[in-house]
Amino acid sequence: MSFDEGSSVNSTVLPVLVLAGGPAVGKSATASGLAASLPRCAVIEVDDVRQLVRSGAAAPWEGEEGLRQQVLGVRNACALAREFTAAGVAVVVTDVVTPSTLALYRELLPGVVAMHLVAAPEEVRRRAGTRPVYLTDAQFAMLHAQDEENPPPADAQLDVTDVSLEVQVRMVRQAWLAAAAHGWTAPRHDHQNP
Repeated sequence: MSFDEGSSVNSTVLPVLVLAGGPAVGKSATASGLAASLPRCAVIEVDDVRQLVRSGAAAPWEGEEGLRQQVLGVRNACALAREFTAAGVAVVVTDVVTPSTLALYRELLPGVVAMHLVAAPEEVRRRAGTRPVYLTDAQFAMLHAQDEENPPPADAQLDVTDVSLEVQVRMVRQAWLAAAAHGWTAPRHDHQNP
């Protein structure tokens, strides 16, 4: 199915989409599904951006250095998103987003659309069992607890507990198109002031 099926929205005028949520909620799979249905789309996995730091790397929950690297990951992801958008490429960013990192996304990517994916604990555990997980059980549980206790103020929250990946992609696509249809316009790109 084409992303534009039933819609006249051009992928080059879509706002940057940030898919937020805890580990194994389906951010990456949803982003891949969205990208596959667009003529030009980049998927920026912020975990991958953070892992570019090979020496001295710290996870976001590992003190001040972890928080500093978390912000650096967001800044670098936003820089990539601005470049792709300027080249007419739609962008989907995936990240475990906090209220403070969402504020940074909004500052650095004016007009960004943020969608918070949530699912029941048993469902995220089931999904985690279908792919490699690089977190300990304690880290996995901590990230989901933080996401539930202090969710980011996203534009939409979608409960994806009992939906297939195809339906999940369709739900996100419809919300993304709705955001684009409600007056979003591409921001001007000033390479001097990122």
